[in-house]
Amino acid sequence: MGTGKRSLIAAAVTVVCAVTVLAAPGTAFAAPTPIPSPSSTSSTPVSTEELETVRKKLDKLYRAASSATDAYNAAEEKAEQQSAEIVALAKKIAKGKEKLRELKKRAGAAAAAQYRTGGLPPEAQLMLSDDPDEFLDGTGRVRQGERATRHLIDEMTRTQQDLELYAKDASAQWAKLEANRKAKAAAQKKIEKQIAAAEKLESQLEKEELERLAELEEQAAYEAQTTWLSSGILDELHGTATQQGKKAVEFATAQIGKPYEWGAEGPKTYDCSGLTSQAWATAGSVIPRTSQQQWKQLKRIDIEDMRPGDLIIYFDDASHVGMYVGDGAMVHAPRPGRTITIAGAGSMPILGVVRPDAG
Repeated sequence: MGTGKRSLIAAAVTVVCAVTVLAAPGTAFAAPTPIPSPSSTSSTPVSTEELETVRKKLDKLYRAASSATDAYNAAEEKAEQQSAEIVALAKKIAKGKEKLRELKKRAGAAAAAQYRTGGLPPEAQLMLSDDPDEFLDGTGRVRQGERATRHLIDEMTRTQQDLELYAKDASAQWAKLEANRKAKAAAQKKIEKQIAAAEKLESQLEKEELERLAELEEQAAYEAQTTWLSSGILDELHGTATQQGKKAVEFATAQIGKPYEWGAEGPKTYDCSGLTSQAWATAGSVIPRTSQQQWKQLKRIDIEDMRPGDLIIYFDDASHVGMYVGDGAMVHAPRPGRTITIAGAGSMPILGVVRPDAG
């Protein structure tokens, strides 16, 4: 292979390594060596071995971006929940303040009534009465008045305490919201750097090399799927989709050909968990937004019990998800630069399978 092409690959690997170091918090790093433009390279083609190295580096970058996308989506979901809680607390505070104003108004009216009677307590007024029946009748009213006054004071105290609690809760939610906004921004920064590094690496390859790279990706997926199928797993898969599962599969497969976009939930673009969560939402089940939360919260089942509509979680960090559609295949949104497609269910390392519906 020509010296120019070797420099291209070496420089590309340097960039990948630099970005990997960059992702580690608190790590100092040097600026990556600039990659020479294709026009400055030799026409000697890159070897298959070197393209395979590039493929693995790209896979590593996109997987890191996928993991960061899950963190971004989780932070966004939490921020939305906290915003809703803050709005609910604000409504409670407004309602509480209105109630407190009404209670104070009633207390003021009671004080004014007492002023009109000369400021004498009810007991003194009764002692000065010459009518025994009026005295006895008044005694009951005094007791009722005392109870009403105590109730008024207790209600004012409770309302004031509620307002203080709502304000404290709102302050705590604001703090959480700010923390999640920072987490979301950090995840977004990491995603953009990982994707930019991958795109830069791919941009240095010529058209024919990009085609060979795509073939290598397909070959790697095919080999993994073949190994998975050779275990005889299809002989064990006889699950039938539920009505909800069918609807979820119909929605997901109807999106085939639409581009992947991190953080997207449709209708024009999706990321992997955006596709699966929206498919099941359309089918009538609200499931967690991210693949990691889908793995944590949904019911886990054995692979041999898998049926169409179930979600297959991939990689040790649960950073990718696809939907099983039957016959050993799944539909998924692969990564940036790719579109939603059907792929082998075993084309990536399977962490496990989860079931959104219990039917």
